[in-house]
Parts: sequence; structure tokens; C-alpha cells
Amino acid sequence: MKKFLMFVLAGTLLLSACGAPMEGSMEAKDAWARTGMKDGNSAAYMMLANGAGQDDELVGASSDAANAVEVHLSQMGADGVMQMLQQESVAVPAGGMLELKPGSYHVMLIGLKQDLNVGDSITLTLHFKNNGELTLTVPVKDAADMGGSGMDGHTMP
Repeated sequence: MKKFLMFVLAGTLLLSACGAPMEGSMEAKDAWARTGMKDGNSAAYMMLANGAGQDDELVGASSDAANAVEVHLSQMGADGVMQMLQQESVAVPAGGMLELKPGSYHVMLIGLKQDLNVGDSITLTLHFKNNGELTLTVPVKDAADMGGSGMDGHTMP
């Protein structure tokens, strides 16, 4: 039995040294979500830090607070109108960071199942290509208090 456990331990260390994804190597900092009304939309923002030795991608998100959850990019179109582009994936470089913020990348919460008021919190799960899932408890804050002035191209109640 000792030899088997040593074999398993040695294999685990070898995989770690070869750059295999390590659970928990993706971290979210300063997460917050906008206020919103039931059946309306909201968005969540944060800083993602990839502590792994390999590049990764944010490939989606889910939450029981909304009917649909999508990763979006807000950008100005050639016509001067803010556009929303749903993203299939967003790169998070090895040892690097990805900022999800108003007017840029963000997690869109579509069809809220309840009002989101300042002081509430939601559960949000981020899905990564290599690092699996990261589940967060995200506080709801007033966008004006967070420096967010844009609506990310969506009509917010």
C-alpha cells in the first residue's frame, strides 16, 4: 500500500511539474455586480488572475440569479454606437490578468429572476477551458459607487 501511495504522489508531482492545470490556480478579485430589476439585465465585473503555468480561457459563466449568463465585450462601433459582442472565449494569459469592467469585457446576467439590490449577493460560476470552474459569491453594488458610468450597451432598468 505504501508503494502505491508513493507512486500516486510521485505521479501527481510529475504532472504538476509538467504544467498540468492545477485546481484553484484561477482567482477572482474585487468582484461585484450591478443592481437590476427582476426580468431585466445586470452585469458582473472582477479581476481574474491566472496563477497557472499555462494560458487559459474564460469560456462561459452560469448563475441561478438569471435566465441566461453570457460573456460579452462592449466596444464602440464604426458608426459611433456602443456594440455588444458575445464572446465564445476570452484569453487569460499564464501568470497574467484579465479585467472585466464596465465598457469592456463583462459577464452579462440576462433575465434576472429577482431584483438585485445594493447589499444583496449572487452566486456566479465561471467556466474555464483548462482550470475547470470557479464559483464566487458576488456582492451587488451601485455602479456609480464603483466608477461605472456606462451601461455596457444594454438597457438597464
